Amino acid sequence: MSRYFYDFHVHSCLSPCGDADNTPNNLAGMAFLNGVRIMALTDHNTSKNCPAFFAAARRYGIVPIGGMELTTAEDIHAVCLFETLDDAMAFNEEIDTRRIRVKNREDIFGEQLILDDEDNVIEHEENLLINATTVSLDEAPLLAAKYGGICYPAHIDRPANGAIEILGDFPHYVGFHIAELHDKSNRDSYVSTYGLEGIRLLFSSDAHYLDQLREGEDNDWLELDVDLEDEELVRKKVFENLRSS
Repeated sequence: MSRYFYDFHVHSCLSPCGDADNTPNNLAGMAFLNGVRIMALTDHNTSKNCPAFFAAARRYGIVPIGGMELTTAEDIHAVCLFETLDDAMAFNEEIDTRRIRVKNREDIFGEQLILDDEDNVIEHEENLLINATTVSLDEAPLLAAKYGGICYPAHIDRPANGAIEILGDFPHYVGFHIAELHDKSNRDSYVSTYGLEGIRLLFSSDAHYLDQLREGEDNDWLELDVDLEDEELVRKKVFENLRSS
């Protein structure tokens, strides 16, 4: 078994609150420098920068995972991860039909840039990506599973768009077996306060700026019996690990 540092919650310059420097190549390069070897790109309500991220990650020996940070109808954030890029892009197409179209105000929210694998801008997303979709929280994991994915509540220890802050408690009724904490030091208090003993807690950066990516052992890790050179097998093992939680 080998220990691999991961980050399953990272934003690119396509997220309106993401910095323009968070290009696919910069994210992959910083992951490499920080010792992260498995990284998911999870922009708000879109996966359109995942193809470029996959290409960039491979240059640095990073195993890429396609994903999305979905904003539910309740305005709760949920991380959605997919075993293949094709599945992530198919989920993207589904969510695109469930978005509420509001014109982006770049002067307020910033640009939403879709890039190619050389970090060239190929498109601007015109409609705001951070607002709620019509997908409810209890529908989200079923919808992700339809495309072979895993879905779980994001940063439940944060007031902004956190499930506990919005609902007043952890949504046990949905049947989540995974949740994300932003701050590792909150683990014990959240487990005892919200009855999370049976919930696997993952830790990721939710980085919107390059300097928010965590370094070294500040990251969380998975122990996998696989060599990083076999990208598809690594992703398979990652999802086996998460589903066995």
